[in-house]
Amino acid sequence: EMKMSVVSKKLWSVHKQLVLLLTPLLFLPLLFTLPEKEGKCLYVVVLMAMFWCTEALPLAVTAMLPVCLFPTLGILPSKKVCPQYFLETNFLFLSGLVMASSIEEWGLHRRIALKVLSIVGVKPAWLILGMMMTSSFLSMWLSNTATTAMMLPIANAILESLFGDLETLKQKSCTTAPKKNQFMTDGTEQSDTRTAEEIRSESQYQLKVWKGFLICIPYAASIGGTATLTGTAPNLIMIGQLKSYFPDCDLINFGSWFAFAFPLMLLFLFLGWIWIAFLYGGLNTRLCFKRHDRRAQAEARAKAVIDEDYRKLGPINFAEGAISFFFILFAVLLFTRDPKFVTGWSVFFKKGYVSDAVTGVIIVSILFFFPSQKPSLSWWFDPQGSNTPYVPLLSWKKAQDSVPWNIILLLGGGFAMAKGCEESGLASWIGGHLQPLAEVPPAAAVMLITAFLACFTEFASNTATIIIFLPVIAELAIHISVNPLYFMIPATVGCSYAFMLPVSTPPNSIAFASGHLMVKDMVKTGIVMNILGVLSVSLAMNTWGVAMFNLNMYPEWAQSINKSAVVTDVHFSSVQSLNATL
Repeated sequence: EMKMSVVSKKLWSVHKQLVLLLTPLLFLPLLFTLPEKEGKCLYVVVLMAMFWCTEALPLAVTAMLPVCLFPTLGILPSKKVCPQYFLETNFLFLSGLVMASSIEEWGLHRRIALKVLSIVGVKPAWLILGMMMTSSFLSMWLSNTATTAMMLPIANAILESLFGDLETLKQKSCTTAPKKNQFMTDGTEQSDTRTAEEIRSESQYQLKVWKGFLICIPYAASIGGTATLTGTAPNLIMIGQLKSYFPDCDLINFGSWFAFAFPLMLLFLFLGWIWIAFLYGGLNTRLCFKRHDRRAQAEARAKAVIDEDYRKLGPINFAEGAISFFFILFAVLLFTRDPKFVTGWSVFFKKGYVSDAVTGVIIVSILFFFPSQKPSLSWWFDPQGSNTPYVPLLSWKKAQDSVPWNIILLLGGGFAMAKGCEESGLASWIGGHLQPLAEVPPAAAVMLITAFLACFTEFASNTATIIIFLPVIAELAIHISVNPLYFMIPATVGCSYAFMLPVSTPPNSIAFASGHLMVKDMVKTGIVMNILGVLSVSLAMNTWGVAMFNLNMYPEWAQSINKSAVVTDVHFSSVQSLNATL
């Protein structure tokens, strides 16, 4: 037994190297048992899927594998693979990341967070709602990880003012000895007349609320990321693959995606809040009625902490005002470019020339030269005026340090993989084998797809998950003559719903690393969150989704793909019959 444990430990310490060596050998039969091009492409896809799920190689390095494997295996020439790594979608994403880094640089996100918290009040359930609203709003623009990393310290500061130190709380929740008096924060002694049992039950309640706080932030960040195209990578992967597969489909852009996904985010956020507040002890009569007791005193202290933190930020300075202006301009221009339901401003330019990427890059470029201090006219006329250094709102060094370039490579790897699946015929080959799913009613298929991807993404990164499954889902829709968007949108949103494990997404890991959450807390809360998410997406798709994207009919832009697939099949069968006669 001792030997076994030693061997297993040693194997675990080299498991990544073993995955790297054994996976290519294990899947070699794919090259010989399937049609040539499809088999080779499937081999590359399976390798990448295995490396992504196990993180045997860094995610971005795995994303670059198509550059060396597609040309060498004869799937795609390198001149077709390499451009996939910087499509216009990547420029839209890059502009979103740069905008986020300028918001972080000037601390605007912290001001927004504290303002919202001071408005919602400090009763636990309202505070959890405030935390969730703020986290979800910020993660629409910042990365989910950055949002969580910024919100957790704010949450901890509020919790300490509400309930005191976490370690003391943990001791109180286990203790049975009565405490006669305890010192208040200002040094005065306050007699504590409660019994040991009362102290213990109150401390346990407070620990529960603490957990609810920590868990709501990463969940709200994951939900918020789905509301905008730039909020999270899977949304961009979807629009990139949509443009690649269905060049005639122009239904989805920043504005139309927001009009669909924002109400969905609000619905899910509300359901998630009720569940988390219910589970962690925030839903009670105190929500609506004022009471003057110990909790009320603690809440007053917490309110003072939030107000004090906000006061320390001082009045809005010129740089914050400028960033706010460009941030709002960025959002408004993206929404109004071509919102579909009204005429957008893109009609002033040549049709099809100006995209969301162009808009994003225009605004972001301004940040690199717009001054961060108010320009002074008197300085020009004052000979004694000191020469103040000119500092723009954002320096390239700051952008370079704070933009996660690996995600851009990951997006590119996804587009390259999708291109390979499409050109090699692998996607339509898999789609043909999914024919049995045609029996499932489309509405049920939406729920199955969302639920499956929400479970799969617990174990793999959401970007890797959507890259692997989106081409297959698009082909499935074509084969059973359902509007491809009807399956692709829920699949994309479902990929962001990773709530059950600490390793599922970086926000979950950050919250878990605080040391107060247990895996069972996340699993217990996350299972219901996943179910609520699947139900919310199904509701959205079958109500306003159908109306917005005309989902109940098979569209023109997908029929051309069908015809080309049919032509290829006919051509292939005629070649086969010709060979047979020869």
